[in-house]
Amino acid sequence: MRKIMAIAVAGAVCSTSLTLATASNAAAAQRTPQCVKVRKYFDKGGQHHVRLTNLCAKRTSCYVIVIPHHKDPRGRLKKGVTKDVRYGPASWPRALFVKNTPCKHRGR
Repeated sequence: MRKIMAIAVAGAVCSTSLTLATASNAAAAQRTPQCVKVRKYFDKGGQHHVRLTNLCAKRTSCYVIVIPHHKDPRGRLKKGVTKDVRYGPASWPRALFVKNTPCKHRGR
């Protein structure tokens, strides 16, 4: 009886770990590449700016600048470009972070 229970438990553990491994691989395949990197945050002329670089050499990347209590500005960076982006007046809070997002194709 103990042998049968041990075999049943081992089978359940193996199937659960196989299911979790498959789910994590699927989630990793859908993840957006982390191409847009922040180089620095700075203020210039009463405006907040952030210097962004697209590290992906083969594709355009999209991003969202996350600002508390304000609409988050979105944008795109062409492959291999570094750009200073203005995201709000100095009276707004500073950006918390920049999030990489999937680019949506624009209709023509």
